[in-house]
Amino acid sequence: MQPIRTLEQVLRSIMTPHDYLFSLSDLANILPNQDRSALKMVVSRAVGTGVLVRACHGIYMLADAPRTGLELFHIAAKVRAGFFNYISQETVLSDAGVISQLPINHATIMSSGASAVLNCGNLGSIEFTHTKRDLVALSPRLVYDESRRLLCATVEVAWEDLRSARRNRHLVDEEALDDLIR
Repeated sequence: MQPIRTLEQVLRSIMTPHDYLFSLSDLANILPNQDRSALKMVVSRAVGTGVLVRACHGIYMLADAPRTGLELFHIAAKVRAGFFNYISQETVLSDAGVISQLPINHATIMSSGASAVLNCGNLGSIEFTHTKRDLVALSPRLVYDESRRLLCATVEVAWEDLRSARRNRHLVDEEALDDLIR
């Protein structure tokens, strides 16, 4: 059987609503007889023929996988799995209704990893901002968001993060923010 068909069949058999994103190393485990360059060629062809979609650098999904609108958060959890990460800043403040503009196709994540913006094509982008905050000290002020698969800051923590990162605060309705924090 052709490697692309094998890849597609195995991915369809193991894909679940929780596990639908696959790294290049995940794909390598499905096709163990392919060396690295051959694997990249198979993946490239699978993307070219519409079997796979490149979600972002090194992360793939079946082209017809159901979309939930939470893909950016799931990608963030997968690509930064070894780091302390939580949703914060504009994403949380927008969810709370204290920012007048909604960040469409953009997620802001605080991370113990390096600051970076990850382009996820038509899915949007993920902005990681480095933090040195201590998980233990911060944990009472974070809530696990099961649907997004990441910790999420309270509005107060998101505001602190926004200020400490010296980000634009002009869109924040500080009166509405005060009502939520106090």
